[in-house]
Amino acid sequence: MFPDGTGPSADPAGSHHERRIRSFQPRRSRVTSGQRAALRRLWPHWGFDIDGLRRIELAELFAGDAGGSGDSSAAAPEPAREARPVVLEIGFGMGEATAEMAAADPDTDILAVDVHTPGQGNLLRLAEERGLTNVRVGNGDAIILLREMLAPESLAGLRVYFPDPWPKKRHHKRRLIQPEFLDLAAGPLRSGALVHCATDWEPYAEQMLDVLSGHPAYENTQLDSGYAPRPAIRPRTRFEEQGVGKGHKVRDLLFRRR
Repeated sequence: MFPDGTGPSADPAGSHHERRIRSFQPRRSRVTSGQRAALRRLWPHWGFDIDGLRRIELAELFAGDAGGSGDSSAAAPEPAREARPVVLEIGFGMGEATAEMAAADPDTDILAVDVHTPGQGNLLRLAEERGLTNVRVGNGDAIILLREMLAPESLAGLRVYFPDPWPKKRHHKRRLIQPEFLDLAAGPLRSGALVHCATDWEPYAEQMLDVLSGHPAYENTQLDSGYAPRPAIRPRTRFEEQGVGKGHKVRDLLFRRR
């Protein structure tokens, strides 16, 4: 869709990396003209492909070109700044909640990863409209990002909100939150980093609680070793409201990297 290299690639990692687990299920939907324009304009400044071929320096990534719509002041590079905490968000949908969290906490940088092109364009558009400079968008498989492209102890947090529940029993092995994924995430997460998961699918919530509680690298922040109340930092989304309307109970899990 972006043959001139101004937007995200269809499959940035290609076939040169082993993928026993994936962080996503490919989706296809229409990209609006506004999303396409945002991708062309802002992707070279605020987006990158997860190709697994290089190590990302997060301080440089977030201190890079501010992008913009062509105005000279908007296109000027940001002034140098000290490295700030970076939180990885895996799967951000259309980006509304991500933009809201970025605006509410401007001193934390958000590395948002997804493969949904309309959502990538929408998040970039929202970031530009709200003047957010603490959001970067990664296109591709977060598994490859964690395994190949992030330095040890480089992340201050991990957010996984409403991942695909894969409700059929034969598909449970495709769920993201499982021991193999937690092993992988433990490397880039620094000690004390907060792992925040949320789901409205009760069987998946139970699995999340079980595998997180059983992993030696993580500890539950809740004294009763159960689910957490929804933190104020996580906005309610339209997707969440739809689930609640169907009678689903939303569960939040807050664990800390030991």
